[in-house]
Amino acid sequence: MTIEYATQYRTRSHIPSEPGKPYFIEKGMGDRAHLFGDLFTVYAGGEQTENTFNFFTCEGAKGDIIPAHMHPDTYEVFYIGSGAVRLFVEDLEGEQHEKLLTVGDFGFVPKNCPHAYRIERHHSRIIGVASGPGGTFERFFENLGTPTEELTLPREPYVPKPHKFGTVPQEFDVRFLPGQQWHGQD
Repeated sequence: MTIEYATQYRTRSHIPSEPGKPYFIEKGMGDRAHLFGDLFTVYAGGEQTENTFNFFTCEGAKGDIIPAHMHPDTYEVFYIGSGAVRLFVEDLEGEQHEKLLTVGDFGFVPKNCPHAYRIERHHSRIIGVASGPGGTFERFFENLGTPTEELTLPREPYVPKPHKFGTVPQEFDVRFLPGQQWHGQD
């Protein structure tokens, strides 16, 4: 049996709201949110790690590239647990890099580097870790997207209302880059 907690984000969560408590979460039972066509599951975040890192998964079906963005204060890791994901990154000198990551592959995105990804195979899972001096951004997914109790991908993509793009990203160290183009995007 897994313990449930009430947090500032949810009335029911398997994640304690304060640091210093060991805990265990069964597969898929973290705090879940739908955003675009993906299911994000947070297992550890700022509250548990004193804002040093977060740990989450992103599951999705083959689809469109997610919007280009960057994190001014956050480093991000992409580790592929299943399927395949194409990662697009632009380094600080403006050189673009693009790599198809498959099971067991790892991608690192430094802070301030524009990036995006596209899930290339159905049933893909990204295991993500983010860390930086500004804290963590794991609550971005449920604030821009929508919290869910479902363990599956959204039936219909969840596209946030336009006003959310003007407020939520900045609060969670995310800067969207609408004009960003990628060489291998097509």
